Amino acid sequence: MKTRFNIQKLEPKAYEAMFGLESYLATSGLDKTILELIKIRASQINGCAFCINMHTKDALKNGETNKRIFLLNAWKETNLYNEQEQVALAMTEEITLVSHKGLTDETFELAKSVFSENDIAKIIIAISTINAWNRIAISSRTSI
Repeated sequence: MKTRFNIQKLEPKAYEAMFGLESYLATSGLDKTILELIKIRASQINGCAFCINMHTKDALKNGETNKRIFLLNAWKETNLYNEQEQVALAMTEEITLVSHKGLTDETFELAKSVFSENDIAKIIIAISTINAWNRIAISSRTSI
C-alpha cells in the first residue's frame, strides 16, 4: 500500500490539535493500561494497521502481556481483563461502532458503577481521539 500524502506536513496545525488531545490524555490520570487497550481495540475494529502496530508496541513497553494483546479481539471470551478494562472495552466497541447503537444505556450504567463521571468522560475522549487517528491514517494510507 502506497502512502497517499502526509497530512502532518500538509496541515500541521490540525496535527498539533490532535497531539493536544494526546497530551491531555497522557496527563489526565486515565489508567495507561486502559488507554492502550482502548487504542488497540478501536484500531482493530477500524482495521488500522499503522495504529495497531504503534499501540501494541506502546502497550508492551508499558508492561502489557503478549497474551492479553493476542486475545484482545476476543476479550469477552476470556477472564484476562478486569472489570474496569471490560467496561472500557465495551465502551470502545459501542462508541467506535456508533452507527450500530452508540453507547448503550446498559454499558453507560456499568461504566458509572466502576468509573467516576470524569473517568467516563476521559474514556469517551480517548475513544474519539483514536477513532480520529484511525481515520486519518487509513485515509492517507499511512504505512507501518
